[in-house]
Amino acid sequence: MHLFLALFILAVNPSICKGKDEKKCDVVPKNNYIEVGSDINITCLTCGHGEIYWTLDTSRLNSSHPVLSLRNFTHQSATVQCHSTDSQQVIGGTTINTYSKPCNISCIWHQFDQKTEGQPDMFTCKWDHRIDPKLDINYTVLHSSAQREICKTRETTCTVEGVIKSIFSDIIITVRAKTADWEVDSDTREFQPAHIRKMIPPHLNVTSFADHLLVEWKRELIKQKSRCEVKYNETKLNKALEIKTNGKMNIEPVESCTHYTVSVRCALLEPAPWSDWSQEKTVLTELNKNHVRLRLWRKVAEPQKNGVRKVHAMWKEIPSTCRGTFTYTIEPTPYKEAMMGGNYTQTLCSESGCDVEVNQDAHRINLNIFHNETLLVVDAVYVPAIGESLPQVTDIQTSALEGGILVTWKAPIQPVSGYMIDWTPDGKQYYWKETNSPNATLSGLLDKKPYNVTVTPLFVDKTGHGTQALQICSRVGGPGNVTIHINKTNAKNALVSWDVKSQEECSGDVVKYIVFYRKLDRLELWLNVTVIGTEHAISLENLLPDTQYEFYVKATAATGTTKSTEMFFKTKKFGRWFITTLVVCGGVVIILVLSLGLGCAISWKKFKEKPVPNPGCSSLALWPPREEGTGSILQFNNPSESVCDRVYTEESQKTSTSPLGLDLNPNPAFYQTDEYIDPDMASAPETDTEERLKPAKTQHRSSPNDSMEPLIPENSPCSPYRCQTSGENPGKRPNKQNKHSPVKQPDRKTPVMVYVTLDMFEQNQCR
Repeated sequence: MHLFLALFILAVNPSICKGKDEKKCDVVPKNNYIEVGSDINITCLTCGHGEIYWTLDTSRLNSSHPVLSLRNFTHQSATVQCHSTDSQQVIGGTTINTYSKPCNISCIWHQFDQKTEGQPDMFTCKWDHRIDPKLDINYTVLHSSAQREICKTRETTCTVEGVIKSIFSDIIITVRAKTADWEVDSDTREFQPAHIRKMIPPHLNVTSFADHLLVEWKRELIKQKSRCEVKYNETKLNKALEIKTNGKMNIEPVESCTHYTVSVRCALLEPAPWSDWSQEKTVLTELNKNHVRLRLWRKVAEPQKNGVRKVHAMWKEIPSTCRGTFTYTIEPTPYKEAMMGGNYTQTLCSESGCDVEVNQDAHRINLNIFHNETLLVVDAVYVPAIGESLPQVTDIQTSALEGGILVTWKAPIQPVSGYMIDWTPDGKQYYWKETNSPNATLSGLLDKKPYNVTVTPLFVDKTGHGTQALQICSRVGGPGNVTIHINKTNAKNALVSWDVKSQEECSGDVVKYIVFYRKLDRLELWLNVTVIGTEHAISLENLLPDTQYEFYVKATAATGTTKSTEMFFKTKKFGRWFITTLVVCGGVVIILVLSLGLGCAISWKKFKEKPVPNPGCSSLALWPPREEGTGSILQFNNPSESVCDRVYTEESQKTSTSPLGLDLNPNPAFYQTDEYIDPDMASAPETDTEERLKPAKTQHRSSPNDSMEPLIPENSPCSPYRCQTSGENPGKRPNKQNKHSPVKQPDRKTPVMVYVTLDMFEQNQCR
């Protein structure tokens, strides 16, 4: 045992010693934090792996040296690994993280109270720090060369009180950023108190006039030179001011009856920071008479039968923001009399339009506007007479252009002072503009609306005749809304249709329709079929029976496309041929069944109408022997003779033939096979029997269908049976001896058969 333990120790000890001397395979240093833009050396401990290569994240570096030098490293975080060239295994790796120091430090010296000017009491610094926002960073603001802490924060701004004791001493600021893994200081910044002092906003006052705004502001205690900036309606104006002066500035030109919002801010000379903007002031400018541009125009309707014409006068209304009361009047004056002056009836109008009537002569329409009952402005427009020879423009052309309409025309031969273009989308709301060139661009139009455009030449004191262009759309839209329908479905096809209804007046003409369809499975690809724009239905072929499909239709025009909503349908399980065959076969079967049923009904009716035999109405009779020269059935010898005398009634049969009365052997067949022998064949001694067996005389009937009259009266007690008739020739059968009374049988002759016939149909004849 001790020997085995000693050998084990000797075997294990060399490997232990070897492990102590062997180097660890890895990359050093581990998980470094370095400043952005600095250098770092990384070493790979190869442990005899031979040649190596380096990777930075997923990129291979051009280096096989065990020591990797990274210069000006700017990655925020990167993984560096050392690989064996032979085995392609990773020997080791490390992660390099970078950090940056705070930069762009700015500080201001300001007041907490922004209403009253005084000595600044607050000190605020801001800086930038490009770092991972997830990191927990503590910032410290250090003041002067002694690195005295004046502020600690986790934000990139810091405000403290009472830092600056003297306005003549410079302020040196450093910002330190610190985490659990690294610490860095910013570059030092030096500030002069006068350069970082922030003024309070000045006090502002604004006065409006008809043609300008007067802006005034006051500063408080600061007597140094300053610069100020005025802002109104997003416009900024700068003005440098002298020492001990307040600010004043005129804003001109300004629009009449327009709101202006004004604000101002000031600062000491650069690089001092701007103060906050002062409280805004909003003012409304007065109405400037020189700015009123009515642009009076008219539209003349077609004359009525009496020559009276309706003239719609229109002008640019005065802005509603203008203060005061405005009154508008229209005065139509015949042109010849207008040149000589005179007073005519005035019509009170609305703010932007008025309708008056004139005759077939030329007129001048005068517009008068009063402001607070004082005449403000007068304007006039000419209305030509009917048939008056005046020039007009020719070759007018229109074209849609990026939401607007470009109008061009050819000028008349006579010289003109300008052109008036008017346009309307509905004949009620008119727009117009004046131009001096033979073309104009109409803008601000309603989208996808048709417009009527008219161009009229203007002269010094008259207007020519207007020329109207063809109606044109401001913009042509898509084809409109597509509505789809499912007309009919079969097993292997479906008929679908669609229609296009546009709610817009200017919709493009459809060039083609594309019908997309597929099985109701999102994995299926869309199939499509294209038809021309004039088609509105199509049959989708080669479909699968009993399958649900979805489809939609896309309409394509030169101006765009529109798509319908999706709709679903399901093909039938069987086709029309199957249903047609089934219907035909079913019809044939129904006809056969009806025919068979009708035949059965008729047969059953006949069967029901056929009398049912009743044994209680039967009778028994003997037929006389056949005589020569007679038919197959003998007639009765004496029809007037009572047949009942020749008929064996039930009672007589029981008396003479009953086996019980004769003490004969009771045999059931006996009661059913009782026969009688012809009297000519029977023996003479049996007188009673012979008398009884004497054949009855019956009337021969010519047809088996002849009716059978009852042989016994209804109330007669002689027999309950009827007389029997037969139309058939009685056949011959062997004669049997009567079992009731044995007789001596003579030589055999042809017997006269006794027929037992049953006429048991109850037809009210059983008496």
